[in-house]
Amino acid sequence: MGLYIFFPPGRVINAGKSQHNEDQACCEVVFVEQRPSPRGWLSSREGGGELDGGRKGFYFHYWALFDGHAGSGAAVMASERLHLHICEQLRDLVEILQDPSPPPICLPHDTRAGSAEPNQVSSTEDHGEVPNDAVPRFHLEKAVSHESLVIGAIENAFKHMDDQIERERASQHLPGGCCALAAIYLMGKFYVANAGDSRAIIIRNGEIIPMSREFTPETERQRLQFLALLRPELLGKEFTHLEFPRRIQPKELGKKMLYRDQNMNGWAYKKIEEDDLKFPLIFGEGKKARMMATIGVTRGLGDHDLKVFSSNIHIKPFLSCFPEVRVYDLTQYEHCPDDVLVLGTDGLWDVTNDKEVAGVVMEVLMSYEPNDPCRYTMVAQELVVRSRGVLKERGWRLANDKLGSGDDISVFVIPLGGPGNYT
Repeated sequence: MGLYIFFPPGRVINAGKSQHNEDQACCEVVFVEQRPSPRGWLSSREGGGELDGGRKGFYFHYWALFDGHAGSGAAVMASERLHLHICEQLRDLVEILQDPSPPPICLPHDTRAGSAEPNQVSSTEDHGEVPNDAVPRFHLEKAVSHESLVIGAIENAFKHMDDQIERERASQHLPGGCCALAAIYLMGKFYVANAGDSRAIIIRNGEIIPMSREFTPETERQRLQFLALLRPELLGKEFTHLEFPRRIQPKELGKKMLYRDQNMNGWAYKKIEEDDLKFPLIFGEGKKARMMATIGVTRGLGDHDLKVFSSNIHIKPFLSCFPEVRVYDLTQYEHCPDDVLVLGTDGLWDVTNDKEVAGVVMEVLMSYEPNDPCRYTMVAQELVVRSRGVLKERGWRLANDKLGSGDDISVFVIPLGGPGNYT
C-alpha cells in the first residue's frame, strides 16, 4: 500500500467566489472478493474488505474526480458509488486475472440463474452429448488479454453507474450530470478512465505523457454527426448535422459555402440549400463549442433529462457514458520520487497547460525531501492556487496577468515511485 494514497486532493470552489461546489473527489483502496462458488453462498461486503478466513481476491487503489454541471447530485452519487461498480465488475475476473494463462472465451453456467439450468446440465450428461470443448474448432479465436478484461470491466462499471443515476434521479434528486476521471491501480498497471473534459498526465523524469484526452463537441464531431445522419429525428427538425464556419444567412441561399460532414477532416464547398439554414449540431470553437447550443462536453454520467432550451429535444442520445481507458504499466520503467500522475478537472487545464503543470510539479517537489509525504499534497495545492490566481482590481489574475480560472478546481497528485511506491 502506498504511503500517500490517502492524502486529499487540492481543491478550490469556483476560485473562492462562492460556496457552491460541483466538483467531487474520491480516494479508496478496494478489496475485490471472488464470487462464492455455487455450493454454499458466502456473505460478502460490497467494496472494501480484508483478506481473512480464506477469502480470495485482490485489492485495487482508486482515485477519481467528478466535475458536475447543472447541479452536484450526479457528481456526489458517482463519487460514492463508481468504485463499487468497478469492484462488482471485477469480481468475475479474480481467478482469471491471477492465472497467467489466456482468459477463457466462455465461462461455465451461472447456476444462480435458476433451478432449470442444473436439470439441463444433468440431461446433457445423461444423453452423453459431446461437451463444447471437444468440438473441433474450424474458426480462429481472437486473443484477449487480461488487460482488455480490466478495461471492459471499467467501461461496464461506468455504464452501470449511469444506469443507476437514471433510475434514482427522481427519488435522490439528481439533476444534471458530471464528467468523470478515474485512475485505478491494479496488478502493476494504472488504468486511467476518462469521460468528459477533465484530464490526466504522467510526469516521468521531466517527460510529459498524456493519459487522457478531452471529449467535447469538437473532438467528437464526427461521431455526433454520424449519429445525427443515421437518426435525423433526434435533431427535432431544428438542427443540421453539417458543420459550417458560421451561421448561414437566408440571403446566401444558392451560394457555395465551406462545410464538412461526418466523413471529413478537411473542408469543401457546397451549394447552400434550405435545410442548411437550420442551426448546426455543433457550433462554436474551443471552450465555447456547444452541441445543440447547450452543452460543452459529450461524455459523462447523468444528464438524462437534459433538453435543448425551450424545446422537447433530448440531448442524452448524443452523450456517451463510456470512458476512454488508457493503460500505463508501472513495471516497465524505473520511477523516482519525483515521477507523478496528475489528475485535474477542467478548472486546472483551462488556464494551465501541460508544460506549466510539469514545471510547478518539479519546482514544488524540489523544495521538499524525497521522503516527505506532504510534498505531493503541496504540489496539488500549489497547482490549484496558481490556476485560481490572485484577486486584483480587475478580477482574479494569474502570474502573467491573464484571467484565472473561474471554475471549480480539483487536483490529485499521485506518486509513481520512490518512498511510498506501490508494492
